Amino acid sequence: MALVVQKFGGTSVADPDRIRAVADHVARTRKRGNRVVVVISAMGKETDELLRLAGDVATTRPGREMDMLITAGERKAMALLAMALHDLGVEADSFTGSQAGFITDTTHTNAKIVEVRPDRIRTAVDADRVPVVGGAQGVAGETHDVTFLGRGGSDTTAVALAHALGADICELYTDVSGVFTSDPRIVANARKMERVSFDELLEMTANGCPKPAMRSVEYARTHGVDLHVRSAFTWETGTLVTKEDHDMEQAIVSAVTHDTDETKVTITGVPDRPGIAARLFRALAEHDINVDLIVQNVSVAGVTDISFTVPRSDTAAAERTCAELVEEMGATSVLTDPDIARVSVIGAGMKSHPGVAAKVFETLSGHGINIEMISTSAIRVSCVVREDQVEDAVQALHDAFRLEHGPVLAD
Repeated sequence: MALVVQKFGGTSVADPDRIRAVADHVARTRKRGNRVVVVISAMGKETDELLRLAGDVATTRPGREMDMLITAGERKAMALLAMALHDLGVEADSFTGSQAGFITDTTHTNAKIVEVRPDRIRTAVDADRVPVVGGAQGVAGETHDVTFLGRGGSDTTAVALAHALGADICELYTDVSGVFTSDPRIVANARKMERVSFDELLEMTANGCPKPAMRSVEYARTHGVDLHVRSAFTWETGTLVTKEDHDMEQAIVSAVTHDTDETKVTITGVPDRPGIAARLFRALAEHDINVDLIVQNVSVAGVTDISFTVPRSDTAAAERTCAELVEEMGATSVLTDPDIARVSVIGAGMKSHPGVAAKVFETLSGHGINIEMISTSAIRVSCVVREDQVEDAVQALHDAFRLEHGPVLAD
């Protein structure tokens, strides 16, 4: 019998009817001869509601207490799903993250998994019961405090559990039917991808594709856990995410993604001498500010400008950190521009196919879209453009590479 880990997101279990529908699907999966382990998120927008309550109650919100609060949503959902399964004659047991064996570091609100000890889950499976595990939570190995893995942490819980148990597949159920060649809300003819490699999906999630969570894709790639991203509303076959098969032809371009949650920060008049960039980016790292694209202009008269992008939520912290260094570095000023967005073209086949970048630049130019910054990897070309032009850029690039017709394969 195959061992299947099934993760259900918040929209999948948003109300009692949805919980019963999920229970029915789990029961049907068992009837097909599979053993099942379930990972579940909090119901609907419950996490947002808990965060709102915390804000209403106090301005002082210690990380330890926030983790205790937020993880209550998953505990509620897992108990309800276990009850629904019992109603269908399926023996089930609910488990918190700590009961399931998730040992984490001590970083509250965004903990990292250190180890998974799934002894109780394995025992339940061997007893022909369905374990229902609360997602995105664990226990700190040093302090024994409850910890929260952060947004999207239920995906990571499911993948880590699948690896620890040696599961045959990890199914991530959400409110979309799979991974698409672009955002269907912007590109009406976006196509659901039957299969995508870990490397491609990792680039996609890092560049604006919201699901699945990037951390879960990283974990799956590192440990070789095959994923199936699918809908909890239609139950149709979704997108398989597997190790790249070098014996198969690869699509030159697989997807076009976009990200509007970034700000461009520019430090002007920076002296062009060794150590300046190191000092700047070390200070940003020490303040936990994640820097993405970086451009340093050509030096003129011994000074240059350095521009980089950060998540929009880090704008104030980045501006403050840079302002503190301006005088020390001998720079002129700090400028921020939140009205930018990034569009990315992604495909494993572009590693061996020249001309993709040129086509990207020609396409954007032909639509009157100016490129402000450029970043590339072996399988990605990203451009920073004006935010009010990003949707036009996504549609133009999707059309230029004819992604609605299926993958164009590299030779």
